[in-house]
Amino acid sequence: MKVLIKECKWYPVCSMKRFLEQNIEPGMSEEIFISHAHWDHTGGLSDLLKINPVKVYVPSSCPEPLGAREVIKIKEPLKIHENIFSTGELDDIEQSLVINTQKGSIVIVGCAHPGVKAILEKVSQHGPPRVLIGDLHGFSDLDLLNNMELVCPTHCTQFQSEIKFLYPQKYLTGGVGRVVEINGYHYYSS
Repeated sequence: MKVLIKECKWYPVCSMKRFLEQNIEPGMSEEIFISHAHWDHTGGLSDLLKINPVKVYVPSSCPEPLGAREVIKIKEPLKIHENIFSTGELDDIEQSLVINTQKGSIVIVGCAHPGVKAILEKVSQHGPPRVLIGDLHGFSDLDLLNNMELVCPTHCTQFQSEIKFLYPQKYLTGGVGRVVEINGYHYYSS
């Protein structure tokens, strides 16, 4: 089984505990995708790399993590695997992970610092965005979610209750330890 971990949250013991609760051994991962360099997205990375020095994908503005087997610095959109892409670094701060499916694209954001609209516009080059997962910060243009099949906002999303109220059938509570399975892909939130 190929495992691609997105982010290594700030508290490594918590991340490791959550991995084990989901039967994800740290040694199972072959790659790590980091959205941006903020501590709450990279704080557990060095400890994980001590256990398993894997390939790490980081935006070009992110410092190179020590202990990685290989570091891929991303500026432009990049195909990582069949149907798995990086948006490329947007606004010189953050990249998002895109998984293309027959029904459209699954978009996994870190904090959406470049703005959800800019991210969704970039993703639409790969196919229509249908699923949005991640920290959406102060995102408030909720009409952009009309065409989504699923919205899973996580901890830094300011308007979670508004999203849940407007889109109850599309809303999925996100957060640490949440596993979302869509079309055979598993997204695990550490």
